[in-house]
Amino acid sequence: MPRPDKKTSDQEQAPSTGHEWDGIVELDNPLPRWWLWVFYASIVFAIGYWVVMPAWPGISGYTKGVRNHSDRVNVAKALQDLDQVRGARLVQLRDKTLEEIEADPALQSYALTVGQSVFGDNCATCHGQGGVGGKGYANLRDDVWLWGGSLGDIHHTISVGVRAGGTETRNSRMPAFGRDEMLSEAQRADLTEYVVALSGRAADPAAVARAAPPFAQHCASCHGAQGKGDMTKGAPDLTDREWLNGSRREDIAMQLFTGRGGVMPAWRDRFRPEVVKALAVYVHANAGG
Repeated sequence: MPRPDKKTSDQEQAPSTGHEWDGIVELDNPLPRWWLWVFYASIVFAIGYWVVMPAWPGISGYTKGVRNHSDRVNVAKALQDLDQVRGARLVQLRDKTLEEIEADPALQSYALTVGQSVFGDNCATCHGQGGVGGKGYANLRDDVWLWGGSLGDIHHTISVGVRAGGTETRNSRMPAFGRDEMLSEAQRADLTEYVVALSGRAADPAAVARAAPPFAQHCASCHGAQGKGDMTKGAPDLTDREWLNGSRREDIAMQLFTGRGGVMPAWRDRFRPEVVKALAVYVHANAGG
C-alpha cells in the first residue's frame, strides 16, 4: 500500500476522481478503446435488430420488422410439413392390418419409429425405458403376459386399458381378503406359504396343507387348481418366478390383504388408431411377446 504522502507514477499521470480512502486514490482512467468499440457496435447492432426483426411490443401487437419474421408461423409451417410427410405412412398404418404391418419391412420400420417415440413419451414413466418395468409395473421384456402376448392381444390391451373404466377394458379384481375380513390372519399366513410352495420354494408343509381348502374355494376359480393362472381373466401364473408386486412373503401377504390392482389408460381414447397400432408393433417387436 502506498504511503498517503507519496503519489505513484499512475497517480501522477491520471487525474483523480477526488475519492480517496486510507491512502488509496480512485483515478479517472479512460476505458480501453477496444471495449468502447465493442460497446458502440452493440448499440448499432441493437438498433439494426429493432428495424429488421420483431422487437417492440405495442397495445394491439408488436413491430413486425422489415423481415416480417415470426417463430410461431415458422413452427406451425414446420409441423404442417411434417404432417404431410407422415400422412402417407400414417394412412398405410391405419389401413393395413397388424400382421401386414409386421410383414412389410419398410412399414414396420416406420411403425417402430413412431411406437418408440410414443412409448418414450407416455409409457416409459411406468414401464421404464425399454419396458423393463418395476415393482407394481409389468415388465414387457419377458415372456410373462397377464392378458396374452400376441400382437393382437397387446394391441387390444393398449387400446382398452386395464381397469380403465368402461365395459371393454381389461378387468380383473383380486379380493382384499384381509381388508374386507374375508379370511383371518392365520388363514392368510397359510395361503402365503401355499403360494410360496407353488413357486417351487421351501414352505411350511403344515401351513400348505391347511391352505389347500381355502385356495380351492377362493383362488382356484381364477388362478386354476394348479395355480397356473388364466390369461382370459388376467390372473397371473403363481408357479413361475415372475412377480408383479414382489416375491417375498411380506409382499405376498400384503397382496392377500389389500388385493392390489394397477390401472393402465385406454390409449385409444388419447391416440389415433394408427398410432395405437404403431405402439402395439413396437411393444411386440422390441419388448416381448
